Amino acid sequence: MRMIKENLRPHDDTMVSVLSACSSLEVIEVERWVEVFLGFGGGGGDDIMDFCRDSINTVLVYLYGKWGKIETSSEAFGRISDCGRRIVAPWNSMISVYVQNGFPLDALRVFQLMMAGSNQRPNHVTMVSVLSACAQVGDLDVGSRIHEYTKTKGCKSILESNTFLATAFIDMYSKCGSLDRAKEVFNLMVGRDVVSFNAMIMGLAINGEGKEALRLFSQMEKFGVHPNGGTLLCVLSACNNSGLVGEGCRIFLDMDSRYSIILKLEHYACYVDLLARVGQVEEALGVVSSMPVEPNGLVWGALLGGCLVHSKVDLARDVAKRLVEVDPVNSGGYVLLSNVFAANRQWDEIVVLRGLMREKEVRKQPVCSWISVDGVVHEFLVGSTFHPELKTYVTHWMDC
Repeated sequence: MRMIKENLRPHDDTMVSVLSACSSLEVIEVERWVEVFLGFGGGGGDDIMDFCRDSINTVLVYLYGKWGKIETSSEAFGRISDCGRRIVAPWNSMISVYVQNGFPLDALRVFQLMMAGSNQRPNHVTMVSVLSACAQVGDLDVGSRIHEYTKTKGCKSILESNTFLATAFIDMYSKCGSLDRAKEVFNLMVGRDVVSFNAMIMGLAINGEGKEALRLFSQMEKFGVHPNGGTLLCVLSACNNSGLVGEGCRIFLDMDSRYSIILKLEHYACYVDLLARVGQVEEALGVVSSMPVEPNGLVWGALLGGCLVHSKVDLARDVAKRLVEVDPVNSGGYVLLSNVFAANRQWDEIVVLRGLMREKEVRKQPVCSWISVDGVVHEFLVGSTFHPELKTYVTHWMDC
């Protein structure tokens, strides 16, 4: 703040330090600092130099995003001058805000605007955020082009040495279904930390390579890397997706005694899902009943899914009610409970349930999907007919 008072120009390194400090703020602190920065001219006073105002608005972009105020964050970005946008920090802030708040298409749109300018050159922070957006929408095309960009215009061997960027590529390629390229990036890394191992194990997990994920997990100790809670969650997910019940049970039971990892709700949810999915519903219920903490929506949802798959209707009814109790604003619990009533032909109960949803103002979250056509990602919502090229794509699909 002294730099702003004295009209000193912050450099890129300064802005990186400021934004890093902002990332550690709690929400209640964010609100206070927003007021402080607005008081220093973020809204547009004439008592400070333009470059200082641009720096303030760059910080406000990040703070508003962390606060969840996306539109206000975008407005702050819009107040940054053309000169202020010649550095990478404002672009990184806006892209990061969209990615962290679940708006990947907007993040990619801002990145395209950034690349269209002649003065902006993305750095590894930009790339990590954009790769996360690509992973969310499955845009392998843009992700691959970023990979080529880093090879041709980035520092030599940057992927081998920059674990943050390499891990982002592993995550993107895995979620876009290009597992071989994810493995290629992982194998080229010089120093692999627990985060990069976790990304590769999860990549194998979501692509149905459960046994290979377990083999990679067993190799971590050879590399001197100690697993953390995230690692065990990735391994349990691998066992879950590949039906490796015995291995999953062993790992879950070893978490505390062998790895000194405290079990969290997400571990219990994954383990309950593992058991319930293969029909061991009573065993899963026993795990839920013996939990030292109160089960949350994830845990009850996992148990309910197993009940529905294996036609445990009576138990499903009780579990669904518990799910609605612990997570009353999530439409998923109501939908699953409605499915239970429908399976029992309890139409009156469905009417009552829908009335309860209206009373609590709970709405079903629309399901969406993305497709990439000629390098452009299109989003389609279930039941929506508002996409301008919907008829063209439907006709094309029907002709295929």
